[in-house]
Amino acid sequence: MSPIAAIAIVIVTILAMECVAWVSHKYVMHGFGWGWHRDHHERHDNVFEKNDLYAVVGAAMSISMFMLGSPLVAGAAAWEPATFIGIGILGYGILYTLAHDGLVHQRYFRWVPKSGYAKRLVQAHKLHHATQSKEGGVSFGFLFARSPEALKADLRRQVSEGRARLRESVQD
Repeated sequence: MSPIAAIAIVIVTILAMECVAWVSHKYVMHGFGWGWHRDHHERHDNVFEKNDLYAVVGAAMSISMFMLGSPLVAGAAAWEPATFIGIGILGYGILYTLAHDGLVHQRYFRWVPKSGYAKRLVQAHKLHHATQSKEGGVSFGFLFARSPEALKADLRRQVSEGRARLRESVQD
């Protein structure tokens, strides 16, 4: 496989993983998987959350791709692009961990961005946490964020339609 094709697969996989993450967050984490995700929306002093199990799922996806691409594991049936898909999933996991766990929730470092896209990511995710339950909500992606103004308008509409309840500290 050419280096250009390998790099393209990694980049496309990272972009595709943002779509997978959005769908998973909206329909799994805020759906039947709420049991693992709930503690992420609640205040606590624990180092780990049940929600961290979703990172294990992502790691299993990446490892599975590495295995499918490895001649050592899959023998003659190894599919070379799978290795680069595994790298893309791993890359997304690293970006997610830095942006979500590190920047937004400050689990690994303390830095509050004052401007730019990093500030927009933080604002979008804080608006995601403005709702009290798994119903309603905005900003289910992790690396791409709509403007805070658009997200606030969506939240106001959801509240007026009765589809979302805001936390007391967020209500006007």
